[in-house]
Amino acid sequence: MTTIIILLALFALLLVGVPVAFTLTGLGFGLLYFGGFSPLMVPQGLLSAADSFVLIAVPLFLLMSNVLLKGGVGRDLFAAVQAWVGHWPGGLAIATILSCGIFAAISGSSVATAATIGTVAIPEMTSRGYPRRFVLGLLAAGGTLGILIPPSIPMIVYGVITEESIIALFLAGVGPGLLLMVLFIAWSVLYASFAADYQPSPRATWDERRRTAIRAFPTVLLAAFVISGIYMGIFTPTEAAAIGFLGSLIVVGPVLRTLDWPKFRDAVAEAMTTTVAILLIVAGAKVFGKAITLYRIPQDISLFLSEHISTAGMFVLVVALVLLVMGLFLESLSMILIMVPVLSGALMALGIDPIWFGVFFVIMIECALITPPVGLNLYVIQAVGKASMGEVATGVLPFLVIMLASAAIIFWWPAVALYIPFRL
Repeated sequence: MTTIIILLALFALLLVGVPVAFTLTGLGFGLLYFGGFSPLMVPQGLLSAADSFVLIAVPLFLLMSNVLLKGGVGRDLFAAVQAWVGHWPGGLAIATILSCGIFAAISGSSVATAATIGTVAIPEMTSRGYPRRFVLGLLAAGGTLGILIPPSIPMIVYGVITEESIIALFLAGVGPGLLLMVLFIAWSVLYASFAADYQPSPRATWDERRRTAIRAFPTVLLAAFVISGIYMGIFTPTEAAAIGFLGSLIVVGPVLRTLDWPKFRDAVAEAMTTTVAILLIVAGAKVFGKAITLYRIPQDISLFLSEHISTAGMFVLVVALVLLVMGLFLESLSMILIMVPVLSGALMALGIDPIWFGVFFVIMIECALITPPVGLNLYVIQAVGKASMGEVATGVLPFLVIMLASAAIIFWWPAVALYIPFRL
């Protein structure tokens, strides 16, 4: 009964609009205080949340993505990819997805990916006869690759909570990320084949291809260097984030010369704002997690699930449905910090691989990024494309179905996620 009351209080506070960080911290403090535990656990929890070497990667990756965003590398990436595949059937849509995938491998942020590529791709695609709703939906969904293709900020947070290898999680995200890109591209080509007003792009000349490729090469080289350095064990994800930030300054500074002081100041300010919001939520989740552990809520939930759900498949299905509902009013990071501590005990009891579950969990919270009313990518694309929420939400529905289908594929064939980390 206590567990139900606490969970109802949590969701009630969230539904009435109390910020997630304050909800978790306040509720955690109340539980500790009225439960007779020491209130000093609150500042201890806040400090321990901030005292994490791995979490330093979050502001550094945010700085890197914001510097690249302000430096206009999205425009260079899109131009280079478009020059090579733009004349194919559905070529601009293919170029958009590939550009999202490349930028996702740099930024680790879905919002940054959607904003960066959307600014360039939306006017270009609509001018070529792609239906506006399709374009908006494609960009909102393509942006979600930012938290699946490594490096991924949500995967870093998941790894911190579960104490699993960040590198293993990154490796596990490669296969599903590529799968999702292929499915998005296949749907885009099929859609373009039947679009009434679709106009194929002219084939680019070899000179245009060479020029745009040279322009985009430093950014692609930076992404390859950061990712390969992590996978080869040369540096940790946190060190990779620091090197990536330094590399981004070099790319948009002396190499491309597209970043001036006002843009750099804006990039730092936006990264700082996002970092503070993330760390407040992480700290609040730490306090709340300590409180519910003392109240034995994770153990109670694990016991309830083990008594009523006897198979891993049914457990995964229930989690997926819960996440879809939570995604209607919570953003991705909040869902990780609220749900993962509660579910971790059940994972061990049912024999579910935590690395695989992390990838599945990220795919499901990707769906939350494109479901109204709180889907952050919907708001980003709405602002970039100067569209109504109805247009964006309608356009994203086919891509939401594709994402759910990819989650089902990964459930039936776990090797899609686990083959690479187990082989390396």
